[in-house]
Amino acid sequence: MITIIDYGVGNIYAFQNVYKRLNIPTKIAKTEQDLEGAEKLILPGVGSFDYAMTQLNNSGMREKLDALVLVDKKPVIGICVGMQMMANGSDEGNLEGLKWIDAEVKKFDEATIKYVTKLPHMGWNDVNPIDGHPLFKSLEKNALFYFLHSFYFYCNDINDSIAQSDYGINFTSSVNHNNIYGIQFHPEKSHHYGETLLHNFAKI
Repeated sequence: MITIIDYGVGNIYAFQNVYKRLNIPTKIAKTEQDLEGAEKLILPGVGSFDYAMTQLNNSGMREKLDALVLVDKKPVIGICVGMQMMANGSDEGNLEGLKWIDAEVKKFDEATIKYVTKLPHMGWNDVNPIDGHPLFKSLEKNALFYFLHSFYFYCNDINDSIAQSDYGINFTSSVNHNNIYGIQFHPEKSHHYGETLLHNFAKI
């Protein structure tokens, strides 16, 4: 059972539809009680860092989520801003992050970006994973995923970075620390590549 955290931010039903096609049961959690019995968690996110953190902090689920992830070691994957929220904090806002991974969220330096559009980084891009990581099983090198962001995840421990992409600089596009996973791109918008990745997470 995949529990999708609904705190008012993210493409909740898009994830549910993907897992429905895969015949993997899901549940939507809007309250602390809904998190009871959770086996695996998805933390989606879109928009600004502070807004997403405020929504989650006000949802009544924050304390239970910390316990499930940090104490019970339930697998969790953060998507886009959901991944960024796992860091200590972000250049985009003033609030503290979840601090589940020792990392900072930094803004791309537009001077390094050769494309006319510069920011946000929007559209399809390569994702280059570490060989053999189970989150990317059956995904060939340079699989394409859909991105939409202006800030990137900077790991203070490079060993937490499990995939990189290029947008002016090489940046971390996926992380893993123990039971905690994160992806900067949107698997729910990435066709069969994203579906494969979400299936892999369900099997971890």
